[in-house]
Amino acid sequence: MMKRLLLSGLLLLSLTMAAATKYPYQDSSLHPSVRAQDLLSRMTLEEKVGQLVCLMGWDSYVRNGKKVAVSDKFRHEIDSLHVGMYWAVFRADPWTQKTLDNGLNPALAAEAANAMQRYAIEHSRLGIPIFLAEEAPHGHMAIGPTVFPTGLGMAATWNQQLMEQAGAVISKEIRLQGGHISYGPVLDLAREPRWSRVEETMGEDHYLGGKMGAAMVRGLGEGDLSLPYSTIATLKHFIAYGTTEGGQNGARSIVGPRELKQVFLPPFKRAIDAGALSVMTSYNSLDGVPCTSNKELLTDVLRGEWGFDRGFVVSDLFSIDGLRGTHHTAASSQEAAIQALLAGVDVDLGGNCFSKLVDAVKQGKVSEEAVNTAVKRVLWLKFEMGLFENPYVNAKTAQKEVHNDAAVATAKQTALESITLLKNDGILPLNKKVKVAVVGPNADNVYNMLGDYTAPQADGKVVTVYNGIKAMLGEASCVYAKGCAVRDTLDSDIPAAVETAMQADVVVAVVGGSSARDFKTSYEDTGAATANQKFISDMECGEGFDRATLDLLGRQMDLLEALKKTGKPLVVVYIEGRPLNKNWADENANALLTAYYPGEQGGSAIADVLFGDYNPAGRLPVSVPRHVGQLPVYYNKPVPVAHDYVEMSAQPLYPFGYGLSYTTFEYSDLTIIDGLDASFKVTNTGNRKGDEVVQLYLHQDHPSVVQPERQLKAFKRITLEPGETRQVTLDLDYGDLGIVDANMEWTVEPSTYQILIGPSSNDIRLKGRITTIPD
Repeated sequence: MMKRLLLSGLLLLSLTMAAATKYPYQDSSLHPSVRAQDLLSRMTLEEKVGQLVCLMGWDSYVRNGKKVAVSDKFRHEIDSLHVGMYWAVFRADPWTQKTLDNGLNPALAAEAANAMQRYAIEHSRLGIPIFLAEEAPHGHMAIGPTVFPTGLGMAATWNQQLMEQAGAVISKEIRLQGGHISYGPVLDLAREPRWSRVEETMGEDHYLGGKMGAAMVRGLGEGDLSLPYSTIATLKHFIAYGTTEGGQNGARSIVGPRELKQVFLPPFKRAIDAGALSVMTSYNSLDGVPCTSNKELLTDVLRGEWGFDRGFVVSDLFSIDGLRGTHHTAASSQEAAIQALLAGVDVDLGGNCFSKLVDAVKQGKVSEEAVNTAVKRVLWLKFEMGLFENPYVNAKTAQKEVHNDAAVATAKQTALESITLLKNDGILPLNKKVKVAVVGPNADNVYNMLGDYTAPQADGKVVTVYNGIKAMLGEASCVYAKGCAVRDTLDSDIPAAVETAMQADVVVAVVGGSSARDFKTSYEDTGAATANQKFISDMECGEGFDRATLDLLGRQMDLLEALKKTGKPLVVVYIEGRPLNKNWADENANALLTAYYPGEQGGSAIADVLFGDYNPAGRLPVSVPRHVGQLPVYYNKPVPVAHDYVEMSAQPLYPFGYGLSYTTFEYSDLTIIDGLDASFKVTNTGNRKGDEVVQLYLHQDHPSVVQPERQLKAFKRITLEPGETRQVTLDLDYGDLGIVDANMEWTVEPSTYQILIGPSSNDIRLKGRITTIPD
């Protein structure tokens, strides 16, 4: 008996000593890189590879009423694969088959995250927490969080401070629920409007996109992972994904090395400098090399030239598999994994290929050191975020703080500032005493307001245009008819819409497109939607829905023409994810606006603009073509300037930077300060308070290589009272004058430059000159 007690005592002492043992990686006072290296040294090869696998996470939990627990599938993945990262745990949409009924509200999301962390920590040999990555291009894609305008709409605000505020809301809502990584912003340049993902981007210009993207990153936490609500911003998609041949999602992109360096890379560099800690590869190829296996870009440029040493590179979903199945540069999943790893990819989103790295190392096909390099990058950020010390979140706080009043107000302000007035013959703003007919497929459709990457929404959360106008005028002064669907020609009742219009003083026709997914839409393994001729949903945009034309689909043109024939004043509002054809509305409507996809508060914001409670000042972040035959039509193409076609002008219908106001502005007294900065006066010459977006473009007189006729180099959104004059200074950095010369080097050439200042790219009010001289 005494011997048994002695043995028990020794065992207890041994366990106590083991529990008290503190390895360096468990010491929070050490630098994250030191902790990561120590932990790495204690891991098996299988445990290391598990950190490089990011699996789809919406099947990681089971919900039983108001309780949630980890699933058997999740247990198996942690126990056998040592998975270190999950994606889209909280995602809900038709692809995931998660709904308001079986998905997670913020409180349940927090509980699910805690349950997953607890199991991962307690069932991994070394107690390693998991990363949870979430889609967040215009709000966290989950049930409950705030839905902002899509990227194109946010860029249309030309307001960096507001962009930063939106980023802060998004980041906080992700962290409150237990997430850590935010996928976004999307920095692809939208030079091909037929492409299905234009809505996610910041438009066609690299300077505007870079500035707005960097502002979003600052809002997401600026890379300071010690902050409680900071996320790891993941920049999408590296690179030149938005200019694919024919607008085909994932097709090859034809971009020269100089243009790549001068135009496509700078937005990513600017956002990385702002604190982005992750970069996602793209599905396309460049000059025959898939972007997911492009060592020159992922290692030589990103790591070597830019010093991106603290963050990690993640593949797009199954884009490593695409090396074998799409690009055919790899004969097997293992070979694809090796190509991607050696090129500089650290994490496999989808996990099919990197799971083959264990055997690849054991077979001598790739070194364990290559695996170690990637693993350390992931572990470093886990330590830096404090997950080893504080892996859990508070469910009650999540339920209280997600989608709070301040977040909703920020979404509303973003929608207000994005709305872009394209034409107004004086009818706007409308008198609140009129009776309005709100007509069209997008007039009262909740999901058509929101864009792609949006979760199911609770009833009453999203304000449609009809509901926004009805709330302003009262039900007696607002009537509604759908008229037709976005695409389905059989879903229409134009005579009823005309009858409704005849009851009103003014018609507001809300047309355009849709990225609304539904449970009848088919999806690829990557989540991209598949066009289906058997079922005609409204969806004509959103990932996978590339277009051959930009015309309004279905019977929308028939509806507009019928409404015009009523003789009633006609205001046309486009809800859209890409710049659709607006020729008819430009010629026939009394007023025309685009609201992009304005988000959950879009209907309220549109009503405020239509009736003058808010003076619109959104500016186009992308040119609006007259015809697909003009494409590409982005404003900053290298010279020569396009000449007219036989059938039409070569110029866009509405140019980059364009947008009207209910007031007018005068520019005067340009002076150049310190040889570089532009200072001038702007006066509100109208009778309404309003915002003006002042824009500075640069033209180099005789560059050594071909350049655009003009290029945006500075902008500022200002607010002026009626009659107010403001002295505005736009600062130019010396580096902003740089180009990539004939030797492929960034340089500021000795030259003269014309400074062009105005409210849009084709409306220049002031001109000045600056000169650079040799060093």
